[in-house]
Amino acid sequence: MNKVSFRLASSFRNRMILIFFMIIIVPFLLFAYYAHIKSIEGISNTNTKMSMSYLLQARKNFEIYLGKLNEQINEVIGNKELQELLEREPLDRAEEEAFTVSLLTALYQATPVIDAFRVKVYPIIPTNYPSYMRTIDESIRIGDQYWFQRSKSTVSPTWYLTMPKQGKYGKPLLSYVKRFSGLYDQKLRGIIATDLSEDYLKRYFSPSDQLKDQKLLLINEHGVVHYDSTANEWTGKEFPSAALISYIKSGDEGSTSIAVEGQTYLATYLKMANHPWTIVSLTPLHELTGTIDEINRMLVIFLVVYLVCCISVVFYITAYYTQPIAHLVRLMRRLEADNLHYLLPWSSRKDEVGWLYRGVSSLVQRIEGLIKEAALSERNKKVLEFQVLSHQINPHFLYNTLESIRWKAENHGRSDISEMVSALGNLLRLSLNQGKEITTLRREIEQVKAYVLIEQARMGKAVRILYACEDASMDLPFLRLLLQPLIENAIQHSVRDDFDKGKIMITSRVEQEDIVIELADNGKGIPDSVLEELEKLEEPTAAFSQSRRGVGLRNVNDRLKLYFGEAYKLKIETAPGAGTKITLRHPILKDGQEPDTIGMGKA
Repeated sequence: MNKVSFRLASSFRNRMILIFFMIIIVPFLLFAYYAHIKSIEGISNTNTKMSMSYLLQARKNFEIYLGKLNEQINEVIGNKELQELLEREPLDRAEEEAFTVSLLTALYQATPVIDAFRVKVYPIIPTNYPSYMRTIDESIRIGDQYWFQRSKSTVSPTWYLTMPKQGKYGKPLLSYVKRFSGLYDQKLRGIIATDLSEDYLKRYFSPSDQLKDQKLLLINEHGVVHYDSTANEWTGKEFPSAALISYIKSGDEGSTSIAVEGQTYLATYLKMANHPWTIVSLTPLHELTGTIDEINRMLVIFLVVYLVCCISVVFYITAYYTQPIAHLVRLMRRLEADNLHYLLPWSSRKDEVGWLYRGVSSLVQRIEGLIKEAALSERNKKVLEFQVLSHQINPHFLYNTLESIRWKAENHGRSDISEMVSALGNLLRLSLNQGKEITTLRREIEQVKAYVLIEQARMGKAVRILYACEDASMDLPFLRLLLQPLIENAIQHSVRDDFDKGKIMITSRVEQEDIVIELADNGKGIPDSVLEELEKLEEPTAAFSQSRRGVGLRNVNDRLKLYFGEAYKLKIETAPGAGTKITLRHPILKDGQEPDTIGMGKA
């Protein structure tokens, strides 16, 4: 068993498949799963914030409306004529009929100010007012009902939900019921009930256009739905998720995912401070994650195709490379054991495998030690040369690859990725400079701009950088990679603490036989500890810290002195809180003149 496992593990093909799965497929799947989870989490958080903001505004508007409604009801209760009519009970039928006409007239004049569907006033003992109760289409036994008795015995106003009945109003009504007494005594006069229809509630609890298929609910403290924005689907019923009702009791606001009737919703709730309701927003989760599901389907398809292609490549390599090599190995072992010259390997292929076969045949034919050793050395040399060639990376291949990435990003509407990849390509192209040390100041400035663009994309902040360069200096020869380290220091150590106020300025001019470049920032300046180390630049053996800022400055300074002599070292002017100004002098090189000749002349 162990021998079989060892042989399977030692197979080139099996190891290649295993490495493929471990390095490519597994990380790909993990990243896809992580991206999926984070995408859903981000969308849910965004939806929660939007829903909560909407609920806060709806609650505020509805509470303002209820406050005004209560004031309007109090004005009706305080009506002098209404109070006088209910002060004593009628003595006979004629007086009760006159009471009915007078009370309805008073209500007709007083109730239009109330912003509600309808208003009804009930005497405290309805059985003593049969004519009036018939007129308002109510039973004289209404006083025996639970809501009437509770409102009669409760000082605080109460809310009741009335579901549609045969021959009555065809939609649910939410009633605000309040008892009232005399203006100058504590004797109960009656009960006033104000009905709010669905149309009144829709003013404040209509789903937002930004959240597709959103459902808004008003749920009381017992979990009964008093209002449902979706055609009163659940109005008058207990909310079908006990888990949400339990979750609502844990705090005044919150958000969670729930399953209702086989569908998953993102539920956001907000309790009302002075009323027995909780406002609940339900948004179907599939509406939020529909795009992600489509991306996941495409990802699975891509992964399957990618896996099939990779396995095909593995089998192709196995059939055309590893199998011939394995066959050659078996022949070599037989040749080594039996010395059978008539089994010399041979192949007509023109690629490396054919060369390998013919090389082995040549080695077998050269039996003598010296010839065999020379042939083996030549073979090893060829193998090494092949490895070196196979590991070389063509810069044009890198640029073309980055350009392909940028093109695909633009096709997918990701202009930020496109710009960042384009800037990275420019930065690499300008940095390599085809292997040459001398470029132009214009290309150096382009490299700085590419670097700044990448930094802005990476940090998510705009870098304020100004360029004031004379045209006469832009196309002059210039040593590469001098300005980028200085700009990096300025961004990382000067303006990064305050991008809104931080500013960098680059100027260039021609001064006699030199190009003079000044780089200034309004940051906090270079600390004294770094300045003390920078003063040791004159001492080759001086110890230097690992500060990124010091290393960048020292690198630029050393290269200037190495190529052009002591006269061209950096000049630094700085003070705490006053920013930093770095002056760089670069000689104007003549056509064909090498940098080291300048250094020898001015050393």
